[in-house]
Amino acid sequence: MFGMSVFQSVLERLKTEESEEETAATALAATPRAPSCATPFVAGANENGSAAHSAVERAYFDASFIEPPPTEPMPAFLNRTSLEEVAEELDLDERETLGTLAAKRRIFAAANHPDRLPQDYRANATVRMKLANMLIDEASRQLQAA
Repeated sequence: MFGMSVFQSVLERLKTEESEEETAATALAATPRAPSCATPFVAGANENGSAAHSAVERAYFDASFIEPPPTEPMPAFLNRTSLEEVAEELDLDERETLGTLAAKRRIFAAANHPDRLPQDYRANATVRMKLANMLIDEASRQLQAA
């Protein structure tokens, strides 16, 4: 290592480690195994490289690209985003009190709040909540003015 550049010394060390791993892999392959443990730690590990390294690398890539489970189709009520449809669901009438309006807001939010729904449904849920809040706020303003 004396008289070599740092890069050359690192290359020499890597070559030495690689040959030691090959020797260890050859010795491992020559070792008799019990029939119950016939499968190696890594299925299809190459014989020239480090089996453990390739296994870890393969496991990392396999785990990092797992697709999320498919989402359920959007519930039909979340497609009802017009003012008339939301007003129909709230069923506001002249007999409402501040207490019943607050209860209707809580019940509607329990089923429609965007934070409680999957990401794909949040745009529709946000529109529905804005409309419901607007309708309930207007009804409570009219109640307080009367």
